[in-house]
Amino acid sequence: MSETQKTIEQLSALAQETRFSVFQALMRAGKSGLSAGSIAKALNVAPNTLSSHLAILNRAELTSVTREGRSLIYKARIAGVNHLLSSLVEDCCDGHPEVCVTMTELSEETC
Repeated sequence: MSETQKTIEQLSALAQETRFSVFQALMRAGKSGLSAGSIAKALNVAPNTLSSHLAILNRAELTSVTREGRSLIYKARIAGVNHLLSSLVEDCCDGHPEVCVTMTELSEETC
């Protein structure tokens, strides 16, 4: 998959209201992440519907999932977010992307 295709897939994943809300919740949660159940409850989304949205965000490399006991814990995948942001600004300002502040300039420790 080309870098352009990857960026388009990521934008497509976020271009839906429920997925965007899930992504925002995971970004707010930071390193601790959220269980699928808590996301479903907070956003008032049926678990089976949420599952398909989470799968799309995972395929787009915007989230990751780990098992903790019986729970699936979802987290924002900062490397994927950095890719998306970087790809959006890399050609900024006649080849001077440093004009745009991106998450790549922030420490991953802050998330």
